Amino acid sequence: MSVAFGVDIGGTGIKAAPVDVTTGRLKADRIKLPTPHPAAPDAVVGVVRQLIDDFGWSGPVGVTFPGVVTGGVVRTAANMDQRWISVDAGDMLARATGQQVTVLNDADAAGMAEMKFGAGVGHRGTVLIITLGTGIGSALFYEGVLVPNTEFGHIQIHGEDAEKRASEHAREVHELSWGKWASRVDDYLDKIEELLSPDLIIIGGGVSRKSDRFLPMLSLRAKVVPAALLNDAGIVGAAMAAA
Repeated sequence: MSVAFGVDIGGTGIKAAPVDVTTGRLKADRIKLPTPHPAAPDAVVGVVRQLIDDFGWSGPVGVTFPGVVTGGVVRTAANMDQRWISVDAGDMLARATGQQVTVLNDADAAGMAEMKFGAGVGHRGTVLIITLGTGIGSALFYEGVLVPNTEFGHIQIHGEDAEKRASEHAREVHELSWGKWASRVDDYLDKIEELLSPDLIIIGGGVSRKSDRFLPMLSLRAKVVPAALLNDAGIVGAAMAAA
């Protein structure tokens, strides 16, 4: 199957598009709809179904979720409604849409896309993808192999989850300048570097399109680059998982 449908569920928006999984390119302009609040399972599933219907899609569907997902079952939901925990999201979405559905962690999906089609192509050793958005997602690869569900955004920095200090959402809520926010991101990534010693760090998420505002301010040993697929990486990775 060379084309599959990718859906990327985020804390503020849910976006989707069909993807050519042999090239990593979207086959049509993506559509983005607001994430329901509260982001309860039935409400979110309704948006996913609407997106599939909007494209008239029939075939494999990959869906990302911002939390730990094992075997299609949601285990954590830090930035979503807590009613998601222990829900078999794969089964629920398959029944609601009538399609074959694969569900995986959102940052893992973005990482898969970047490693195959983006900034991670050709890189071996330890590669870390960090997505900065409503929260902080992470995907860790060693010699091209994914270590799933790392969720390093919840590492404690100064007594609180890193994503409470260094996510894009935190920058907006606390009205931080790019310099002050970059200092927080640097503090977080310094801790990650201390733990993992990555060879390459790829910064993704919505803020990646503004990487020139903060990446030059970071002071890490590892090479740090913006995601090549920007904020489409989750959609592409979801489709890859489905295909």
